[in-house]
Amino acid sequence: MNTASTVPVTAVILVAAGSGQRLGYGMPKAKVPLGGDSILTHALRGVAAAGIARQICVALPPGDADLRAQCEGFLAELQTEHGRAAGAGDNVPLPEVTMVDGGASRADSVRAALAALLPGTQSVLVHDAARALAPEAVFHRVAASLAAGAVAVIPVMPVVDTVKTVEATHDGDAAIAPEVVTGTAPREILRAVQTPQGFELATLQRAHEAAAGFDAAQAAAVTDDAMLVELLGVPVHAVRGASQSLKITTPLDLILAEGLLEGPLGARWVEG
Repeated sequence: MNTASTVPVTAVILVAAGSGQRLGYGMPKAKVPLGGDSILTHALRGVAAAGIARQICVALPPGDADLRAQCEGFLAELQTEHGRAAGAGDNVPLPEVTMVDGGASRADSVRAALAALLPGTQSVLVHDAARALAPEAVFHRVAASLAAGAVAVIPVMPVVDTVKTVEATHDGDAAIAPEVVTGTAPREILRAVQTPQGFELATLQRAHEAAAGFDAAQAAAVTDDAMLVELLGVPVHAVRGASQSLKITTPLDLILAEGLLEGPLGARWVEG
């Protein structure tokens, strides 16, 4: 049976406007070198390799000419590879690459990218450039769930650590320790959330329109796009993520990512 008509027209938003302060390089995180290229370049290659996007929309730090040049360099690389594939008889369409200025927050950056999506887009995957080594299979699992009827879907991994809830100690106990345990979360129902997160476009747009009216405290409490959709009362489904989809936030994360790249098969083809 031919199911091609059921596959939604998909765009990928790549959020790459973060400051990268915790990495300590004194530059936006997307510029930080990883295995001879930038984090942004690795992330772009991963999105393109997944082969699901008609459009890749990259949210960059406003006015950053260097990162825009990196995107243009990637596009030239992609066009060269596409020419070779076409010469070999492989008729894979070339995705359009769009760049937008990100905002002061992650949500602002996503909203700017949503406004730049091509007409006819039905589904969108929102991906953090900081998860530059996410395997292609994760993109495929998210896209397959959307094609099967999910309105929102996220990749997740089981939590292996014991997780405690805590609160600040009272004045009399502050000299003992700054916090005291209030409970232990049931690990078997906890999941660590990754990207790309996939959504029906209209639903994600509606979620961001609602969030635009949040006050500062409400906005600070929202940590990903799935949470915005949850606030609408829309079910969010979960598929298996991958250990290679680590978020590069600290110097140790960068060391781990470098180690993955130096592995015998390369990070993107090893399923975690």
